[in-house]
Amino acid sequence: MTSNSAHSAGHSKPRTIGELKRIPDFDASSSFLPVKNEIRRNLLRSIERGESLFPGVHGYEDSVIPQIVNAVLSRHNFILLGLRGQAKSRILRGLVQLLDPEIPVIAGCEINDNPLRPVCRSCRELLAAEGDNTPIAWLPRDLRYVEKLATPDVTMADIIGDVDPIRAARGGRDLSDELTIHYGLLPRANRGIFGINELPDLAGKIQVGLFNIMQEGDIQIKGYPLRLPLDVLLVFTANPEDYTARGKIITPLKDRIGAEIRTHYPTTIEEGMTITHQEAWTARDSHIKVEIPEYLRQVVEEIAFQAREDKRVDRRSGVSQRLPITTLESVVSSAEQHSARAGEARAVARITDVYAALPAITGKLELEYEGEIKGAEVIARELIRTAIGRVFSKHFGEVNFQPVIQWFESGAELKIPDDASTTRRYQQLCQVQTLFDHIGKLGVANRKDEAAAAAAAEMILEGLWAHRRVSRSEERGYYGEKPQRISEPRDRENPNRPRRTYN
Repeated sequence: MTSNSAHSAGHSKPRTIGELKRIPDFDASSSFLPVKNEIRRNLLRSIERGESLFPGVHGYEDSVIPQIVNAVLSRHNFILLGLRGQAKSRILRGLVQLLDPEIPVIAGCEINDNPLRPVCRSCRELLAAEGDNTPIAWLPRDLRYVEKLATPDVTMADIIGDVDPIRAARGGRDLSDELTIHYGLLPRANRGIFGINELPDLAGKIQVGLFNIMQEGDIQIKGYPLRLPLDVLLVFTANPEDYTARGKIITPLKDRIGAEIRTHYPTTIEEGMTITHQEAWTARDSHIKVEIPEYLRQVVEEIAFQAREDKRVDRRSGVSQRLPITTLESVVSSAEQHSARAGEARAVARITDVYAALPAITGKLELEYEGEIKGAEVIARELIRTAIGRVFSKHFGEVNFQPVIQWFESGAELKIPDDASTTRRYQQLCQVQTLFDHIGKLGVANRKDEAAAAAAAEMILEGLWAHRRVSRSEERGYYGEKPQRISEPRDRENPNRPRRTYN
């Protein structure tokens, strides 16, 4: 039953059960659908209208979302199983959009009782006493979603409920009286969606408490049996790593969950960039305008992809999509800082800003033994170098950079101070022979745009270093190694014979 139905009759929202019944097109059977049927109906309508399901969730259109649709259409409780940072919680919260905009409930009821079929004793007594004058309220869809993060200290009282001695004393009631119950989160989600994040972290005895709620609607509070036929869609999330690290989903509960749906990380750089662009805070409230070149966004995303494939990074833990998000935010902050120090109003993020974002990377990596020996910062720097090399190859392929390389091999060096202004960086980079001839492949059309041109030129030099075509050190900056002269070993029989050398 939506507010639209009430308005269609030309009246304001009904405030009593009697007013609700007097709506001309009121039909109790269709207006008070069970929540799973309500979501199913609205989902089918959305599909028929070609609407986007779960807006803001990218990369799951052909994998995860069709499975969720099947589970919802089957009226199944389901669990999303996947590594951290795979949008599991976002998907659960997105289910709220499949609920009606608002529904009528008995005013003041703790468990959102149906005005025509209340299940709690206080509402039944109120309905018996007031009849059609029983007041109702309208509950918006956002308040029909209840979520709990599972932790080992969660109690049965938190989820199901407990006897409230103070309520019993004030009302002069016996502790076994149903009216003394303080309802937990699950009953308060009645006629809505109840989500539990990280289900394996929930103690086994609490998981047992979910059995009958899911199947028969029976609960016990302090040994007091209570029939409470709740109308709830139960949804869960879990990380496969947690099955052994911190806990597990007990088999009987797993058997009662209708569908187990596995999530995954973005499968392409483009998908990852879309998510990162959506989530990262890059549009700053600052007078300094920061631009992020497309190739730099690719480097940031490639770091996460490389980390997920690196054997020194724990694959069971995964590399969250939060890594490129926080890295990109740190890149923007680094560019802001440089511009503020130089007194410039515009900044184009450059490759050195990615290295400045190391703290945003190292904390996201769970390392294996080999990685722990090397250290998170060393691993992160190697991941950045590999990512730069991949992006460089994508843009330049077989481009001949021999004139640039020979400029360095001739003995020239280039070291750009971190605090150098844009103009100074540009002037220094102009010294490198033919370097700026290639910046067009990185999307820089105007060579006179000093900020964009300098950033692209630095990317090229870093790409050549990533492919070991030039060298780089903190002390010397970029430089070239002169071709080594390879000598034959001396003839042991004729030690005075001169050695031959080859260039």
